[in-house]
Amino acid sequence: MAELGEALGLLESLVGFDTTSRESNLDLIRAVEAWLAAHGIASRVTLDGEGRKANLHALVGPRVAGGIALSAHVDCVPVEGQAWQADPFRLRRQDGRLIGRGATDMKGFAACAIAMMPEFAAMPLARPMHLWLTHDEETNASGAWRLAEEIEAEPRPAACVVGEPTGMAPVIGHKGYASWDVTVTGLSGHSSRTTETANALQAAAEGVAFLSRRARAFATEGRRAPGFEPPWTTVHVGTFQAGSILNIVPDRAAFTFEVRSVPGDDPAAVLEEFRAFMEETALPPLRAVHPTAALDIAVRSSLPALDLAEDASLTLLVQRLTGRNAPGRVSYGTEAGIYQGAGIPSIVCGPGHIAQAHQPEEWVAESELQSCLGFLRRLAGTLAA
Repeated sequence: MAELGEALGLLESLVGFDTTSRESNLDLIRAVEAWLAAHGIASRVTLDGEGRKANLHALVGPRVAGGIALSAHVDCVPVEGQAWQADPFRLRRQDGRLIGRGATDMKGFAACAIAMMPEFAAMPLARPMHLWLTHDEETNASGAWRLAEEIEAEPRPAACVVGEPTGMAPVIGHKGYASWDVTVTGLSGHSSRTTETANALQAAAEGVAFLSRRARAFATEGRRAPGFEPPWTTVHVGTFQAGSILNIVPDRAAFTFEVRSVPGDDPAAVLEEFRAFMEETALPPLRAVHPTAALDIAVRSSLPALDLAEDASLTLLVQRLTGRNAPGRVSYGTEAGIYQGAGIPSIVCGPGHIAQAHQPEEWVAESELQSCLGFLRRLAGTLAA
């Protein structure tokens, strides 16, 4: 039987790998692969296009369709500029807290799921338990998107639990998340000769103003989705770079923006409205002077919204196993929307709280991991023959 000590040892190991999204996660994945193999469990590791990052898929029980997947991303956010009291990649125990980068988001759940795999393997399961570990959730979710394609050739689970930090409460809905890099190019020159230049900064600023108006429209008259905070779609511009000195017309401006959409709203619609505004209003004055003035939009990330019904069998099952009667909804995104879009009903439920995620001195309570282990044991028990 998997005990808390096993999960704590695994968490210490996982936190010890710097899997900030800019870094490779291969050492962590290979360590998990070796740990599972030492317990008689085979796993499949698939590399990304550059061979720097990998997903891991392990399965115990009969190799048939159905069963449940436990999903965790193993990348984490940077620590630079944060006030850590000690090495963030060395797990510390203090007053019942386990402190380290990724302890809550979401290596705590990963450690519990890995620790339980040998126990699952010893159960008389009629349907399998899957373990999915992915890369790059904190950036573009490319690991989950690729895994959703790879499982087409595997026995498909009937449901998925994504263990993002929810305090072990079932979350059946979250906003979609999409973000883009925008670059406007024009023609530089001295600011005394503005009729001979194409000011990329001003055109980009018009685009930012358009997005601000769109954000206000969502807030005042947009779709309402109870359970979310705020209960409408939000639009946010986060960075802007342009110009060098005042008397030189900038020929390049770049900014990033995001849309966090409630279920039923489509972030792509906001993007197309923005693109149309730029092409019809902001760019023509630049192209009148400089015909090759351009707009470039590149996708940063895309996480579909999650919307699982309150009376879905997966919702009722997780409510029963966690002892929580009221499922929740959150405004942050997870990989659950990707798996749901691939036809696998998904729910979010894991140890820790989102308030500690991404923070200095990130921590998860030992008691939360203990609760998670019990939940996973009961969950697997529903698949026993």
